[in-house]
Amino acid sequence: MAAGTLFTYPENWRAFKAQIAAQYSGARLKVASNPPAFTFGQTNRTPAFLNNFPLGKVPAYQGDDGFCLFESNAIAHYLSNDALRGATPQAAAEVLQWVSFADSEIIPPASAWVFPTLGIMQFNKQATEQAKEDVKKALTVLNQHLNTRTFLVGERISLADITVVCSMLWLYKQVLEPSFRQPYPNVTRWFVTCVNQPQFKAVLGEVKLCDKMAQFDAKKFAEMQPKKETPAKKEKGGKEAAKPQEKKEKKKEEKKPAPEEEMDDCDAVLAAEPKTKDPFAHLPKSTFVMDEFKRKYSNEDTLTVALPHFWEHFDREGYSIWYGQYKYPEELTLTFKSCNLITGMFQRLDKLRKNAFASVILFGTNNDSSISGIWIFRGQDLAFTLSEDWQIDYESYDWRKLNPDSEECKTMVKEYFAWEGDFKHVGKAFNQGKVFK
Repeated sequence: MAAGTLFTYPENWRAFKAQIAAQYSGARLKVASNPPAFTFGQTNRTPAFLNNFPLGKVPAYQGDDGFCLFESNAIAHYLSNDALRGATPQAAAEVLQWVSFADSEIIPPASAWVFPTLGIMQFNKQATEQAKEDVKKALTVLNQHLNTRTFLVGERISLADITVVCSMLWLYKQVLEPSFRQPYPNVTRWFVTCVNQPQFKAVLGEVKLCDKMAQFDAKKFAEMQPKKETPAKKEKGGKEAAKPQEKKEKKKEEKKPAPEEEMDDCDAVLAAEPKTKDPFAHLPKSTFVMDEFKRKYSNEDTLTVALPHFWEHFDREGYSIWYGQYKYPEELTLTFKSCNLITGMFQRLDKLRKNAFASVILFGTNNDSSISGIWIFRGQDLAFTLSEDWQIDYESYDWRKLNPDSEECKTMVKEYFAWEGDFKHVGKAFNQGKVFK
């Protein structure tokens, strides 16, 4: 089974293909999309990165065995299993057919139509109208194919479904309003079915179809453009006017910027994150290196290495330990849906990862389960209150700060980190766990 790291920036739809494939195949995939593990525009320009991935583009995959891949379709293919790739030569060929269809028939017109609505491309009426017609042709082909089928190839989700869904994400989120998608009910039924599968939701979260077609915003486009330096005024007449043509050409050559890694307009806007104040900036520097502990936890034995390292280096002044318990266990039904609650919360807290760690466990069985976990936060306060972006889920939990020196705390940290123990305070058997790191 494949195991490795996927380098990307947050919310990269190309990376989603590999992530969803790994959810189905069980491949152990770590995603490096935030500092310090990966900083887009910096990490991918380093000699070490370029040695493995000469183009400097993402997503890029490096296996724990050193095997490296670039290009999102190749990565998704590698992380898939035989069922996703197509179990027979015919099915495999059909999967490849739809992967190619997404690249050639969906992405080009989708980009031409959607990019202007995101403010990353100038609006061109003729190009947009042509893009709409090309999208209609692609939707017509899909709608006809799905008229008697649940999925694109065979009776189960394949890499064909994963790839085509990801290529259509921005269409459905930005421009395919109800009236436009009405003639293609089979496509919408299929798309909604796919994005609501647990494996898709674990990566994409909730996908909301657009209610109204987004339009080009000239002001937003202007704000997205890089500021240009005001050219110096030219002096008329005299020697300046008499400069030879070759000098002008030399000047033009000097203005050419140094080549950098190419990134399309959609990648540029998705990779650009607004600069916000660090919620932890007011805290003094801590002696506890969270990333070092996370590496120990991920790569070495929990009980014999990671746990002793944690207690040896834990900074009681700079960090705090919290116990969180889901308030509404009576609402938990199927265990996979309960796990989606945990995964969804983790996704929405992505920017908290640098300053937090958690092990959250689902206990029990279908229709009789509970969720609780141990969280480590930078500082002495409950971290969710420091940013509005982190407050979506935390009120659904009861929170209790633990004393790091107490036996209760040491026992709970050991049990939740190792996913084994008596869990006497729970009263239900361990089902499965999720780690936020």
